[in-house]
Amino acid sequence: MEHPHRDLSTLPKAHLHLHFTGSMRPSTLLELADKHGVHLPEVLRGGTPPNLRATDERGWFRFQRLYDIARSCLREPEDIQRLVREAAQEDVRDGSGWLEIQVDPTSYAPLLGGLIPALEIILDAVDAAARDTGLGMRVVIAANRMKHPLEARTLARLAVRYADRGVIGFGLSNDERRGMARDFDRAFAIAREGGLLAAPHGGELTGPSSVRDCLDDLRAARVGHGVRAAEDPRLLRRLAERQVTCEVCPASNVALGVYDKHEDVPLRTLFEAGVPMALGADDPLLFGSRLAAQYGIARRHHEFTDAELAELARQSVRGSAAPEDVRKKLLSGIDDWLAAPVAV
Repeated sequence: MEHPHRDLSTLPKAHLHLHFTGSMRPSTLLELADKHGVHLPEVLRGGTPPNLRATDERGWFRFQRLYDIARSCLREPEDIQRLVREAAQEDVRDGSGWLEIQVDPTSYAPLLGGLIPALEIILDAVDAAARDTGLGMRVVIAANRMKHPLEARTLARLAVRYADRGVIGFGLSNDERRGMARDFDRAFAIAREGGLLAAPHGGELTGPSSVRDCLDDLRAARVGHGVRAAEDPRLLRRLAERQVTCEVCPASNVALGVYDKHEDVPLRTLFEAGVPMALGADDPLLFGSRLAAQYGIARRHHEFTDAELAELARQSVRGSAAPEDVRKKLLSGIDDWLAAPVAV
């Protein structure tokens, strides 16, 4: 009989859904705020995740405001370097062998000398963190769907320009209730034609239709979140047939009020339909849990066995942009994790 308690932090895995500022350690936020004289609301100083249920307009505004305040504490190259280094360290501690961190460089440009300098600072920090920690690490550049689609096209061209410096994908983030996916189709065409993976957000705050839009209008290879696809059996079959990976973030879904409790997140529905998943932490700064904890949610609240958790880890690796040698190493490590005797 399988032992249910292998250490999830030693299960090799890939992390495909982690936002840049949201990856920050709470202690680092406090130190950077003090360093730059940024006033943090008490909810960000308290050390416990804030109540961020964002299923209405006010809720999302509150979430975005806290994120923007945290981002305003990243003002110097040294701050960026620290954030990326610590994010890599946390991922390594959680068993990640590959991290694709998502960033909209326009958000950091005003304090870092412009768009191109900001992106180069970020990419240099990723290179340094990868060397220092041994973690494979790349960047997904994400456009903001709250801004004009022309800005997304500019970002897509920039992303393609830096594909040889560590940019592997192009995303679309923020409130999916605003802006139609098709408005950004040209930006995604630019990114795809430049060899980048298309990974827009969909199926989080709105239903299955937003996932279909990602597939139909943006030709997504992956979908950020995607959990609401569980409400449409035909869409589930389509995702499974095309092997489109959904970057599912269970703790985030509950924190933002997409689902009331962990048991409601449709991990089982997606898994049993054959839809590949890559569990992600989304914004640990605001949601309070990192990568290994997402696998813990699958074990604790959805009764995933160790064999099933290993398969989730394999799906994360297969859905990544990791080179073949990294994939082989991680997949072999997953097999070893499952085959090894469990320490008593």
